[in-house]
Amino acid sequence: MSSLAQIQAAGQAGHLLPATVQNLSDWLAAGLPAWAEASIDELVAKAAWAELNDRFYRYLEFGTGGIRGRTIGTITTAAETGTLSAMGTPAHAAIGCNILNDFTLIRATIGLYRYTKGWLTKSGRADVPALVIAHDVRHFSRHFCELAASTWTKLGGNAYIFEGPRSTPQLSFSVRMLKAHAGVVITASHNPPHDNGFKAYFEDGAQMVSPHDTGTVAEVNAVPLAELGAFLEPDLSRVVTLGRPADDAYLAVAAKAAIDPSVFRKTKLKVIFTNIHGTGGVMSVPLLIHAGCEVHAVQSQVAFDPRFPTVKSPNPENAEALSLAVALAEKEDADVVVATDPDCDRMGVAVRGKDGKQHLLTGNQIGSLLAEYRLTKLKELGLIPVAGSQSVAIVKTFVTTQLQDAIGRGHGVKVINTLTGFKWIAAKIAGYEAQLKAALFKESGVALDYDASTFEARAKLLQKHSTFYAFGCEESYGYLPNDAVRDKDGNAACLMFAELCAWVKLQGKTVPEYLDEVYLKYGFYLEGVVNIYYEGASGAAKIKRILETYRSAPPKAFGDVAVTRFQDFGVEVFKDADGEAIPRQDLYIVSLANGYSFAARGSGTEPKMKFYVFASAKVGSATELAEVKAKVKAELDRVKALIEADAKARAEG
Repeated sequence: MSSLAQIQAAGQAGHLLPATVQNLSDWLAAGLPAWAEASIDELVAKAAWAELNDRFYRYLEFGTGGIRGRTIGTITTAAETGTLSAMGTPAHAAIGCNILNDFTLIRATIGLYRYTKGWLTKSGRADVPALVIAHDVRHFSRHFCELAASTWTKLGGNAYIFEGPRSTPQLSFSVRMLKAHAGVVITASHNPPHDNGFKAYFEDGAQMVSPHDTGTVAEVNAVPLAELGAFLEPDLSRVVTLGRPADDAYLAVAAKAAIDPSVFRKTKLKVIFTNIHGTGGVMSVPLLIHAGCEVHAVQSQVAFDPRFPTVKSPNPENAEALSLAVALAEKEDADVVVATDPDCDRMGVAVRGKDGKQHLLTGNQIGSLLAEYRLTKLKELGLIPVAGSQSVAIVKTFVTTQLQDAIGRGHGVKVINTLTGFKWIAAKIAGYEAQLKAALFKESGVALDYDASTFEARAKLLQKHSTFYAFGCEESYGYLPNDAVRDKDGNAACLMFAELCAWVKLQGKTVPEYLDEVYLKYGFYLEGVVNIYYEGASGAAKIKRILETYRSAPPKAFGDVAVTRFQDFGVEVFKDADGEAIPRQDLYIVSLANGYSFAARGSGTEPKMKFYVFASAKVGSATELAEVKAKVKAELDRVKALIEADAKARAEG
């Protein structure tokens, strides 16, 4: 019996989903390379129906981070594995339409090209579509980068790639610097080693939002499988490789993350840095050294390695990922540990306390410290009014700590809350830029070259005609100091946080003491996250069930804690502090009778359901702080357990 016949029989028997059978049939009919057909034959022969469902039940979709998924199957075939590279990379990325492989990557590139070309034509522009591509260190990243660049040039566009692995923020900057029309980063951020991704950017240097995201998806979905074969062999003859000048240009802009560089000259800051085998060392280390820091890298994690062999997960949110750096910091008596993820858009830290030990900070704490420090410093330097201004904004996501809302109010600046994903923060920055340009043109006929103007000049102009973006962040360890880059920037974040540490050290304090001062000023805030993982096709159904039942049967209570308000961002209309409507999304914010609240959403980049829980309490004095912290933590843990139990019950139906 042929593989196709066995697939159809497995579908009739209920072993394969109808969508899986259809997609497999389409792919086999399209004429696959011999290794790909052999892989499907092997999985069918093994009756690996769950594996085939996971690989073929759907096409990869754009989420908050573009396309992201497995490149190596849970069950790997002999034809896919072939001869492993020195770094353990198989000969081929796994076959499947729910896999990031040559086929889905080419399809995504063709769709992005056609959307970009169509957009330029519709806008009355005759430009040749230009694309910049960066990649991290993951399995197949360089191959995917070159394949995408080759595909773009075969279609008639111009493509630029870097000499080697480069960070996501450098890609964002380079799209703007080169006046390209689109950008791509080949990365799965901090996902497990078997994953990779295709993050798409538009000409503003930010990840795509409407209409570009949905428009690109439509174009991708319209690409027939029969077209892909012509692009499988890479041709780099028309691809431009960017050299040192591109790196230097980004470094100069990233260095502007330090708003008061003089603090580095007044004290010697000892920094332990780890790139956790990723791209961070390329730019973060030079930035810190040039600023005047004494930098010690974790040598066992310096080398690029797609297996991330020294950690369970290359995620600077996780204590385990920083353990080698923390041990080195305690040995060297360092002031701070900074760590970046594989594509260096996120940064985690540990700081020395009064006890001499290193203490990990959460993304919410890091962002709050940076917001407080930077607003204070911007006022000291005369860049924003001492009394604050509603023409100055900090921008954060709804799922980021409410401490930052309190900090913004305390400084008299506007606080904008956005949907999850840094692209929404970038969209606000783009809006402020457009508003300034329009106002200047209307007033004086001047067409402002925005990127050529200095940070200081833009700060002044934006406050007069629009809104000045002072700082932005999200709880998942992403921070952006200014608008020269349009995505979270791990390189700049290392420098920003080092500046804060140097300033705190000059005051004769530790960072934990400074954080306590922030709590005494604004109240104690604590956050917790509940992550419920559900892999594969069956897992996607469970996540969908949780989301749907939250809408159809909203929770009324969690144990003895009643729900006082239920906000459904997928149905109701909400506006931000600028009066702009927030796009609809399956996000729920639930307020509780004990003053706590939480947000619930499905992850756009990983197979999980996420609940972000927010707790706070007033603090009367420094002597009360320890007791308040303990009480709030105990109640937060109790509420988290109740939320998780309810969600798991909903998942099972």
